[in-house]
Amino acid sequence: MSTSKVIYLGDLRTQSTHLASGDSYLTDAPFDNQGKGQAFSPTDTVATGLASCMLTVMGIKASSLNVDLKETEAAVTKMMASNPRRISEIKVVFNFPKGISEKNQKILENTALTCPVAKSLHPDIIQNIQFVW
Repeated sequence: MSTSKVIYLGDLRTQSTHLASGDSYLTDAPFDNQGKGQAFSPTDTVATGLASCMLTVMGIKASSLNVDLKETEAAVTKMMASNPRRISEIKVVFNFPKGISEKNQKILENTALTCPVAKSLHPDIIQNIQFVW
């Protein structure tokens, strides 16, 4: 069974729909690649997916540790390279609520760094991950 459906809408825009939920989002080519930049670019979704995956697996682990990560934020920055055009680096800065023990911080950091997306990205992509406790 398919996970999603992607339709090309023209003008360098796609619509992606998650088949199980019906949720959807648009992508546009970025300004620096002939696009309008009016939505996430496909490479933006990859970079953002890294942060989302890390937060998700940390949330799973935090639940078993009795730690509340609600309101944790991740700022994502994607850097591109050329020849060939590709993601060269993804920087994610996590800002956590106060009061999480040092032991749990280390557990959560390791959990994030071993999330499925982090392990699926090409090894040439620099994953610059910072945890602000």
